Amino acid sequence: MNKTLRISFSLKNTYRVNGILFSLKQIPLLRRLLPATLYKVKELKIFANILSVMWEIVSAFIGKFLYFFTMVCGVGILYKGLPENEVFLHILLFLTVIGSFMNTSLFNPTKDKYYAMILMRMDAREYTLVNYLYSILKVVIGFLPFTILFGTDRGVPLWFCLLLPLCIAGMKLFVAAVSLWDYERRGFGYNENKLSKYVWGCIAVLLGIAYAPPAFGFVVPAFVSITVFLVCIPLGAVGLIKVLTFRDYYAVNKELLAGLTNQMDSAAATQVLKQANEKKISTDASITSSRKGFEYLNDLFIKRHKKILWSSTKKISYVCAFLVAAALVGIYLLPEEKSVINEIVMTWLPYFVFIMYAINRGTNFTQALFMNCDHSLLTYSFYKKPNFILRLFQIRLREIMKINAVPALVIGVGLALILFATGGTDNPLNYVVLIVSILCMSLFFSIHYLTIYYLLQPYNAGTELKSGTYRIVLTVTYIICFALMQLRMPIMIFGIMTIVFCVLYSIVASILIYRLAPKTFRLRT
Repeated sequence: MNKTLRISFSLKNTYRVNGILFSLKQIPLLRRLLPATLYKVKELKIFANILSVMWEIVSAFIGKFLYFFTMVCGVGILYKGLPENEVFLHILLFLTVIGSFMNTSLFNPTKDKYYAMILMRMDAREYTLVNYLYSILKVVIGFLPFTILFGTDRGVPLWFCLLLPLCIAGMKLFVAAVSLWDYERRGFGYNENKLSKYVWGCIAVLLGIAYAPPAFGFVVPAFVSITVFLVCIPLGAVGLIKVLTFRDYYAVNKELLAGLTNQMDSAAATQVLKQANEKKISTDASITSSRKGFEYLNDLFIKRHKKILWSSTKKISYVCAFLVAAALVGIYLLPEEKSVINEIVMTWLPYFVFIMYAINRGTNFTQALFMNCDHSLLTYSFYKKPNFILRLFQIRLREIMKINAVPALVIGVGLALILFATGGTDNPLNYVVLIVSILCMSLFFSIHYLTIYYLLQPYNAGTELKSGTYRIVLTVTYIICFALMQLRMPIMIFGIMTIVFCVLYSIVASILIYRLAPKTFRLRT
């Protein structure tokens, strides 16, 4: 088993190192400095190996910290008036159930599994067990410091905080065992990357139970949550026995990796992705447009790809409207919480930058543009002329603004209604600034994603991300949005700052597109 563990680490580390070196080569400032024989340079490979090992260690902790900091404790502070330990355990319990289905590790098709079991013909059972037990160990070790740190801070007993990682791991083991029993019964493997609509429905219900009842003053009593968690330890032991005694891991992984096997061939991957997209594209021959030039091209694209571009936006808008309605009902039922909610709305506007970042459809929009339009038209020189690029950029920006503006308007108007229902504000202009600033956040992300698409064009023919710079920009965007969640500022001040910044950013983006996009907006190899 030690040999299998070493080989699996070596495989994972090799493609991770190659990915780091490739990303470094894509950064414009480094591209000219790095040699063409990049993968042969010993010093760079050592540097990439160090980064890879550091990431392996950090990844065991950073995700858990953000999980507690945002989804458990970050949201939990909104429910004032309830016992902190009960809120903490209530949210953590239902999120743990969700995580046991969505993050199994055992049923996650990854490249290292493909390399090991399909290409290298390693023993599927031994390889699966070694890596799965390692992932469970990472769960226990990764959660331990944060269950102690955040749990004790919320009044949870220390002895239970020490056991919580084992409870979480136990629930994951039991769910994995149930999935294996189901496979033996039905012969159908579970894939955490392809969840059914029923599983998504259950996840939505569990999310609602995790966050909605505390808003109305209801939480699972602490002793009930603790009991359920503790029961997961013996259940996990049962699950571990099943995981260790299951024999047909090769068949399970072969089914899991069937789609990934095709993806390893770029031509096959492109074909599969095209077929998936074609199912969502309208083939109605009667669709036409009375517009001219690029307006005609864009109008046809929007009409034929309406399902791809608008379906998720509509769903997000419905969810936002439901949450606003639930909040208003909660305010009506709990009038004593009005002052607290009013203060939150008046000072937590920066928090919504991250929310607008999360619901923005910029990446989906640009990927659809490239896959179904630009990857063909970029072969023509006229398509890359400065005036044409700027004109089409402005047309597309208008369309993506429409797509992102719908949920933004629901959120903006909803916040204004919540502010009014909780006592309002002395300055009526706050209502206007609140709505406009949310719309400007949406506008900023629309501009931002379309701008970096034109300036970096990160996709190859198979719509795979091949730009290290693009990844860096996305990471920096996430970090800034996450940092703004910690900021507290009055609506008027932050709202005006947001509006001004959005206007300036749009001007700068137009200039950069006109000057640089003719050179950067190209096909990647």
